[in-house]
Amino acid sequence: MGFRVSHLYAPPDVNPVTLKARSVPLLNPIDLYGRVFFFSWFGFMVAFWAWYTFPPLLTHTIKDDLHLSPAEVANSNIVSLCATLLVRLVAGPLCDQFGPRKVFGGLLLVGAIPLGLAPLVHNASGLYVSRFFIGILGGSFVPCQVWSTGFFDKNVVGTANALTGGFGNAGGGITYFIMPAVYDALIGGGHTPGQAWRLTFLVPLAMVITTGIALIALCPDTPTGKWRDRHLHLHSHAGSQTSETDADTEIVDVPGRITDRHTPETPLTLSPSPSKEKIPAIPQTNTETETETETILQNELIRPPTLHDSLRVALSPQTIFHMLTYMCSFGTELALNSVLASYYAKNFPLLGQTAAANWAAMFGFLNFVTRPLGGAVSDLLYARCGHSAWPKKMWIVACGLITGALLVIIGRVDPHKEGVMFGLVAVLAFFVEAGNGANFSLVPHVHPHANGIVSGLTGAGGNLGGVLFAVVFRFMDGGTDYAKGFWVIGVLNLVVCAAVSWIPPLRKGRVGSH
Repeated sequence: MGFRVSHLYAPPDVNPVTLKARSVPLLNPIDLYGRVFFFSWFGFMVAFWAWYTFPPLLTHTIKDDLHLSPAEVANSNIVSLCATLLVRLVAGPLCDQFGPRKVFGGLLLVGAIPLGLAPLVHNASGLYVSRFFIGILGGSFVPCQVWSTGFFDKNVVGTANALTGGFGNAGGGITYFIMPAVYDALIGGGHTPGQAWRLTFLVPLAMVITTGIALIALCPDTPTGKWRDRHLHLHSHAGSQTSETDADTEIVDVPGRITDRHTPETPLTLSPSPSKEKIPAIPQTNTETETETETILQNELIRPPTLHDSLRVALSPQTIFHMLTYMCSFGTELALNSVLASYYAKNFPLLGQTAAANWAAMFGFLNFVTRPLGGAVSDLLYARCGHSAWPKKMWIVACGLITGALLVIIGRVDPHKEGVMFGLVAVLAFFVEAGNGANFSLVPHVHPHANGIVSGLTGAGGNLGGVLFAVVFRFMDGGTDYAKGFWVIGVLNLVVCAAVSWIPPLRKGRVGSH
């Protein structure tokens, strides 16, 4: 199914077996699938913005107001990632148990509490506590990806997840742009620096609360309605097949494979669903496709996790592959988000706090293009290579190795010319962020019945990388030798990505494992 411009705004065609969309209605937030897509990326973007509210003003203003040392600033960067690591580990199983929409909205509303209390910080200890609990918002990435996966079919899930993750990660750029601008406006209005930086938190706070409430109120859990009723789709499909056969009525043969587009001539009957949305239902199928359809539905149906199954999924080589490669890609992005403004201010002191933050914002803003492109390339490789998962996997490894090489180059050159520095960082951003998108293009294939667990562990791996790489920066000459931190992290990227390159993308025998 090739891309058409109408896919951006028209209600998407739906896989009649899984009820997942085969295109991404990017510009249609009214449509069921477009609305879930919008709140997936927008909710995470707002969460990411709030999660990184401190760093843009931490370089000078907050550092001076709280009398912080460079080591204390670096410590706060590490602390902010620790809570997110823990939340992402828990969020995955919670998504499988209660549904990603409730987990997503809950994290936004709970994370709004420490965000609203952040202006009360007056010393380093208070900063550590505040940034730790604000890190809850970073955990919203997991339900963002699980929710998106539940609404988009295998042919576009990589692109959909990369778009939601990429637009969301762009919040790391938005915060570097908006927070200094709001701060400068408040200073211009007569507020002192100590008052101004605290008042800036009201902007992301209002956005987080509003988005969390809207997300819960306006969107469904699954294409069939409520999370607890998702199994009705499977039973209604089986029931419709039986009743049609028993009634000796005409059976409509579905041509081609189950992923082919249905035509208007194919009669549809609505599945039982508490949702008020108009959702296409299961077409009648003949007995030759019944077993295949039943298998796909069983594989796609997310089941409440048991301890045994959770351990089996968590310890599989495929899950470990995603944890380690995402540790490198997203971990690198998180660590760089925390230090780029300070690195620019150090190498180019004439920039000042606001200009350095604006240039650092470019790294995050590129997520609007680079992460979606990583997922789109992955989907294209999947389609062109006979629906094999191997090209998706090798694209992840390639992005990781190139990222490592670029980090080493930047660290060894340590550019003091603005054009060289900003150009190298832009190229680095492409492969770092494309690697993120590529990773979550393959994740939905690995263990579909436990997608929340795999997504949660992968997301937690990204935060683990962020913590480890933040520690690297912390101990490079007391948190001031950013160039050395770059090349050390680059070497780690190269070693890890090369070490896991042998792991098959899927378990032996799974479709796409060839």
